[in-house]
Amino acid sequence: MANCSHEVERMCVVAKGPHHGPAPIPEEGRWVKAYEIKDISGLSHGIGWCAPQQGCCKLTLNVKNGIIEEALVETLGCSGMTHSAAMAAEILQGKTILEALNTDLVCDAINVAMREIFKQLVYGRTQTAFSEDGLPIGAGLEDLGKGLRSQVGTMFGTKEKGVRYLEMAEGYVLSIALDENNEVTGYKFVHLGKMMAEIRKGTNAQEAFEKNVGTYGRYENAAKYIDPRNE
Repeated sequence: MANCSHEVERMCVVAKGPHHGPAPIPEEGRWVKAYEIKDISGLSHGIGWCAPQQGCCKLTLNVKNGIIEEALVETLGCSGMTHSAAMAAEILQGKTILEALNTDLVCDAINVAMREIFKQLVYGRTQTAFSEDGLPIGAGLEDLGKGLRSQVGTMFGTKEKGVRYLEMAEGYVLSIALDENNEVTGYKFVHLGKMMAEIRKGTNAQEAFEKNVGTYGRYENAAKYIDPRNE
């Protein structure tokens, strides 16, 4: 018998009726009653931040039978966090999700992301909840798109001088198009991931740059073009 207080020891037993176990959660196309960590599978994401909120982390894990098979760690806003991410990516894979939850992942933001993704996984709120057999190992890289580079949006604006687009999902912004009222109508960008892939294959850097420049919006025939970093 468990160690009980005197008051509880004096109580009579009242039989427990229901014994239906936990509510089933959707996992990789199946409904699973999760009793142990090994009962958890799925691919999901978690977002975390550090105490001073000077940086954040997006963590993507592909979990099979409770074990982290794949980890994608993306960080933003803190230079030290990028190095912490390198360590976390080496630490995470191979651990159970409970073990990873109680492991120091070097950076507060990454630790918080692990906490948030743990909740997603154990409650069945995953990207693969209704996907039969889930996703193969390596699926996390698909979040990065072509060029295997995190999608980053960087914008700056002031009351005095207005907005400056610096980086979009498409890539590094080279110039912004303005109309007669000096309102933004489009922008020109270079896709850095694709450009670097071309260079690694031996393409001349200038040629690789030119091949991966594109525009968005009403960029052509604008009244004015500005460099968002210098003008």
